[in-house]
Amino acid sequence: MFFAYLALALVFGSILLYRRRRLLVSWYWYLLLGIVDVQGNYLVNKAYQYSSITSVTLLDCWTIAWVLVLTRVFLGTRYSLLQLFGAALCILGLGLVLLSDAGVGGGGGSKPLLGDILVIGGTVFYAISNVGEEFCVKKKDLVEVVSMIGLYGSLVSVVEISIFERQSIESITWSTELVLAFVGYALSCFAFCTFAPSVLKMSGAAMFNLALLTSDMWAVVVRILIYNQQVDRLYYLAFAIVVVGLVIYSKNEKEPEVVHAIEDGNLTHYQVLNNGSAVSPEESLTS
Repeated sequence: MFFAYLALALVFGSILLYRRRRLLVSWYWYLLLGIVDVQGNYLVNKAYQYSSITSVTLLDCWTIAWVLVLTRVFLGTRYSLLQLFGAALCILGLGLVLLSDAGVGGGGGSKPLLGDILVIGGTVFYAISNVGEEFCVKKKDLVEVVSMIGLYGSLVSVVEISIFERQSIESITWSTELVLAFVGYALSCFAFCTFAPSVLKMSGAAMFNLALLTSDMWAVVVRILIYNQQVDRLYYLAFAIVVVGLVIYSKNEKEPEVVHAIEDGNLTHYQVLNNGSAVSPEESLTS
């Protein structure tokens, strides 16, 4: 992920420097976003070492459950009973994945349960990152958010690489295929991190993670066609339950009633109008 973060910092940071204006959000909020984003990516990527690609991608949907909790607590978003029911179905489906990886269905990987735990831990950080990024891109500047996450993400990555992964890097036997794999991964992550904030700005963290469900089907295709591995029936059942839960949730999604903004280290309350825009109490009085 270091190369992806570095690319984001160089590309979007150059645009930010060209504008020559002060940051709209305090630097320490971006540092926090960078830290949690790096932890989420680290844990999920580490999980591929122990679990199968289908387990990792499907369990990644746990992010939705954490997003529901975080947006309710920190952004004041209210969810209907049907939305909560849909989320519960998703968790039930993901539970089947854990059941399969525990040995009932023969989950893939050397230590599938450890891999599953790493993924679930990573989704907690993903959720924090998504909610924080959603807030910043909706209330502030998209280029600033992406460039700062790239900057602090690269700095945090360097620190953690030197602490946890130095021996692993030293033991790498470099080859053309491995270099191309690194480059391909960095480019794909750069593209993902470039477009993700726009989706968060338009649709929010919850719908963003719902849309990511399509990656699960690609994971099944890759596992069967490229790795020549069989997918247990429980995966298909789990995927079907998750899809039903996500459809129920998305059909009953509504705009949050209250949004809290962070300005200069303080919280400012915004009242959401019928057209979806937000104004502060001071602006409503002057208007």
